[in-house]
Amino acid sequence: MELSVPFQLAVITVVAFLCQWASWRIKLPAILPLLISGLLLGSVTGLIQPRDLFGDLLLPGVSLAVSIILFEGALTLRFDEIRGLEKTVRRLVTWGALVTWGVVTLSAWGLLDLPLGLALLFGALVVVTGPTVIVPLLRSVRPKASVARLLRWEGIVIDPLGAILAVLAYELVVATGQQGALLHGLWLFFQAIAVGTVIGAVVAFILSFLLARQLVPEYLRSFLVLSMVIGSFVLANGLSEESGLVAVTVAGIVLANRKGVRTDDILHFKENLSVMLISVLFIVLAARLEMDQLLSLGATALLVLAIIQLVARPLSVWVSTLGSSLNWREKALLAWIAPRGIVAAAVSALFAQRLQENGVEGADLLVPLTFMVIIGTVALQSVTARPLARLLKVAEPGPRGFLIIGANPVARAVGEALHENNFPVILIDSSWESIRAARMEGLGTFYGNPVSSHADQHLDLVGYGKLLGLSPRRELNTMATMRYRLEFGEANVYSLPWVSEKEDKHEVAAQHRGATLFSSEASYARLASLISQGAEIRRTRITDEFSFDAYLKVEDRQVLPLFAIDPRDRAHVFTAESQPEPKPGWAVIGLIKEEQTEKAEKAEK
Repeated sequence: MELSVPFQLAVITVVAFLCQWASWRIKLPAILPLLISGLLLGSVTGLIQPRDLFGDLLLPGVSLAVSIILFEGALTLRFDEIRGLEKTVRRLVTWGALVTWGVVTLSAWGLLDLPLGLALLFGALVVVTGPTVIVPLLRSVRPKASVARLLRWEGIVIDPLGAILAVLAYELVVATGQQGALLHGLWLFFQAIAVGTVIGAVVAFILSFLLARQLVPEYLRSFLVLSMVIGSFVLANGLSEESGLVAVTVAGIVLANRKGVRTDDILHFKENLSVMLISVLFIVLAARLEMDQLLSLGATALLVLAIIQLVARPLSVWVSTLGSSLNWREKALLAWIAPRGIVAAAVSALFAQRLQENGVEGADLLVPLTFMVIIGTVALQSVTARPLARLLKVAEPGPRGFLIIGANPVARAVGEALHENNFPVILIDSSWESIRAARMEGLGTFYGNPVSSHADQHLDLVGYGKLLGLSPRRELNTMATMRYRLEFGEANVYSLPWVSEKEDKHEVAAQHRGATLFSSEASYARLASLISQGAEIRRTRITDEFSFDAYLKVEDRQVLPLFAIDPRDRAHVFTAESQPEPKPGWAVIGLIKEEQTEKAEKAEK
């Protein structure tokens, strides 16, 4: 069945969205359904024909898409966010990557009879993991914080480093195939690094100069960065073949760590663009793959996959974690989780076509081998990682943390009370002043919009299980409860009440707002007013002599119960719909305003 070009493009777009949405619902990386969809649309049904659809634009399109994705990944690499983990992360992306590269290269060379240069390239391609598969996997596995942080940072850092490694390996294959001179290949390696580094750094400094001095209007900032990224990629490749990936990676890292340059809005745009590119790219690349190629790999290729999973990764982690504070259980889980992502798929397709054009023997195996590793690691680890974490007892025993929408005075007061009672909190807000005030109080923060793609990719929710909508922007609270309902469960999302005299048709339906926090009259305005008048959030112990009813009936003060903490140190939220019944041995955290301070002080004496 032959479809028109517009219809093929529409099918790719719609299926890409449905795959992303389905993966969000089932909490699995989107790569697996995207790959399966690409295979079904391509070699199985023949509905999509990428070569006929894109023609000569396919190769340069893939190149540009990879450069944008790599730049977006590099733009998240802030050095100050890995303090305390630098040594282990550095080992994972250096010695660990080299160990993986060496083991995979030797196994592909010895078992698959690939030429050594091609085996080196294949080994470099499957070194990378990537945040696009790691972050969704961590949200479903929920390992201990130490393991989660290491996996997340390894995935972010190793993507550009692995891509650069693949570029260098590719240059060696080309040099060896054409001239047979290893020395010339090494010269090309260093030339690509030097050219890419210089161009990337220069572009980053130019961008930081323009952005810091606001020489470009707000609505053109993202356009400027995108044009500079594409320009630097093309310029670097023009000067030194395949150094463009190095350039965009260096540009992203330098720009992310320049002081006085605000890149959040640019990052949001690039993330949205990257999600679309990743989705379309996976379907298109998988549609190019012939099912016969995958099936023809045979049992030997599966043996290579087993070596990658059971030998290369554990050996890499063992080398990288020598002398670290991780115990053997944490190391075991770390050694199991390493799914491969978009860079491996895209770069393999890019290099395979170029190598075939250069007549390199065995180049036709590069793409099916890489896709076999991607499908195998994602499928296997998505299914087994959570049970393994529980078996090893390195999964979070129960999410105790609170994600608080807003970093305003009310949110900070509630967050500080929970923090003092050993409940982790993250206050998320788009106001930098509010976030800075929360950080000064020692509270966990996330600067951004809670319903943005940036939060989806980078908000670490390991150990967090409840959402409190404490923003004065009622619509934001509602969107957040709707967004995180599937993440935390319907019973664990709460928002402040809507106090309005408008008709019901102007208000959001109650089922979309979550449970009503504290009471039906505990609006943001009322809470802020009480706090400004001197009300304090205090913890009170409930005993046989001092019951919860007595707590509520103390004279000369207003009491608004917020949370009840049971003897197992679990927090129960007071809502308008349901009220916990604290018993002796429990504690109550409430907002208390003394009506007659002097009388209360005398009574206490």
